[in-house]
Amino acid sequence: MITRRRFNAAASASLLVSSIAPEGARALVWPTNAVRIIVPFAAGGPTDVIARIVGERLSKNWGQQVLIENRPGGGTNIANEVVVRSEPDGHTVLMGGQSQATTRGLYRSLSYDPIADFAPVAFLCGYSFFMFVPNSLPVKSVGEFIAYTKANKGKLIMASPGTGSSPHLCGELFKHMAGLEMVHAPYRGAAPAMNDLIPGRVHLLFSGGATLENARSGQVQVLGYTGANRSKIAPEVPTIAEDGVPGFEVISWYGFFVPAKTPAEIVAKMNADTIAALADPSVEGRLAPLGYESRPDRPDQVGAFLKVETEMWSRVIKEAGLTPLD
Repeated sequence: MITRRRFNAAASASLLVSSIAPEGARALVWPTNAVRIIVPFAAGGPTDVIARIVGERLSKNWGQQVLIENRPGGGTNIANEVVVRSEPDGHTVLMGGQSQATTRGLYRSLSYDPIADFAPVAFLCGYSFFMFVPNSLPVKSVGEFIAYTKANKGKLIMASPGTGSSPHLCGELFKHMAGLEMVHAPYRGAAPAMNDLIPGRVHLLFSGGATLENARSGQVQVLGYTGANRSKIAPEVPTIAEDGVPGFEVISWYGFFVPAKTPAEIVAKMNADTIAALADPSVEGRLAPLGYESRPDRPDQVGAFLKVETEMWSRVIKEAGLTPLD
């Protein structure tokens, strides 16, 4: 979770320096074969969509296949372990995100270190969530949802793309600040969670702009937005802060990570190429309508940002009273 002020301040600083690639990165012969992007969630969800959009552009730039490999489950730990155990040659990349900053607070023990075992490559984009509920729920606003949930204490189910995912913790923070009791149902991605929200088998899902079409097609309702200001892509949707929970704001993010021992010159080339891909109109034109804002950070800036996020999310998890998982 990052505030709009923090997001914009970091973006301004990185614009001054991130366009300069190390000289060695230009002469490097890499990649030499297909590059795998490991996605911690099922195909069809926002994380998968972004990986495919950026991966398609990178494939053209590199002259090599970029394969999207979905490894859902385990609260993103399965995907993380795949990357940690891979050869540190830049050919296996983690489509990481806020979960990189939350696993330390969510799990008692891990087979890897979410910071020390990864080398940050590039920040992809930041975004806020929309709050979706089924049409069958007798509510039309965030305030009505809160009142209805309190009247049905412990009976409603909050879905998420997985334990420890950004939408999960966004939901936990929402529950905490609104004083709600709900059951959490983790899925292996946003797409299967939405599939159960539509018929009303679950009652709440936070998800990115890529899933707005489900509301626009009349399949579900969208009640609120987690940003500090209304979304440019759906200005008719009120913020949760203005319509039920004052002060509520969540901004999440995505980034590329590789095994920690990946050579610095490969990381530098991947960073420069990813920044170039994000600036390409064919990519920017597909991400912006979904509510995603890119940012050209250097690897060291991504690493520093991750450490700050980890400290903050650990506090949020503790304050929300979440019991660490085994």
